[in-house]
Amino acid sequence: MGLSIESISLENTNVITLKDQPDLKQDRIAYLSDCFKMKDLGPLKYFLGIEVARSASGLFLCQRKYMLNIISEAGLLGAKPSGFPMEQNHKLGRATGALLEDPTAYQRLVGRLIYLGVTRPDLTYCVHILSQFMQEPRIEHWEAALRVVRYLKGTPGQGILLSATSDLTLEGWCDSDWAAFPLTRRSVTGWLVFLGHSPISWKTKKQPTVATSSCDVEYRSMYAATCELKWLKGLLLSLGVHHPKAIKLFCDSQSALHIAKNPVFHERTKHIEVDYHFVRDAIIDGLISPSYVPTTTQLADIFTKALGKLQFDHILSKLGTYDPGAPT
Repeated sequence: MGLSIESISLENTNVITLKDQPDLKQDRIAYLSDCFKMKDLGPLKYFLGIEVARSASGLFLCQRKYMLNIISEAGLLGAKPSGFPMEQNHKLGRATGALLEDPTAYQRLVGRLIYLGVTRPDLTYCVHILSQFMQEPRIEHWEAALRVVRYLKGTPGQGILLSATSDLTLEGWCDSDWAAFPLTRRSVTGWLVFLGHSPISWKTKKQPTVATSSCDVEYRSMYAATCELKWLKGLLLSLGVHHPKAIKLFCDSQSALHIAKNPVFHERTKHIEVDYHFVRDAIIDGLISPSYVPTTTQLADIFTKALGKLQFDHILSKLGTYDPGAPT
């Protein structure tokens, strides 16, 4: 097994790399070589399809080669790029077209798109939708998957910039789309977490039960985001990074924020009692500080529904993604 030794020691917010301590680095390499069959391959540049580029700006992660392989395999190298990955107000859940004779190609394509989401948060929602039809994909689902590939053709070098100048503070955004799925009327939860100005965690997930109001689903999305923030804060602490301030969590539901901040437990919220107490305790303990943000500027909106091009491009520009080959 090969491994790039680029370990860091964190104390408060001061970062000391092993490059600055060559003797310590060699001791670590020798120790790991004694314990495991491994060798030092130098600075990380490529690993499992993820390309890593270093500069004074920070670390840039992308999957350009992997992405080009997807486009080539789909036979769309000469196709016209799409401006955004999925049609707004799509009806894929009610598709009635013919079933694909061989679903293998669809399953393989969607599986590769899932892995591509490691460095492409803009694909999270559309991949979440497409992956629900793996067993019996129809013509409409295949065409929607090809549209995602055509979108990739227009942004092959896009990835995540982990900025070197960002402070080590967490910030969360959460949102939901009530009764989004027409067949089951279950809602969608989406959340996004930044470390400084860099996105480090995001997710789209269908809620396990049917909610009776939009307030319920928004509160459950706040609960999901709070769980992630609590875990990330613990992870940073294990690396020596202390986060004493309450983490900002932005939500676009006034009613959910009112329930979260109101110490009176309402009768109408008993069916989400566990979520309620978890979020309330997080606020009391100073873990999170929920704030209202208008829906038009809610960054997590891109994880809960298919957006039009203008709104999609606006949110994408705020996500911390970067394309070094794009014209400026």
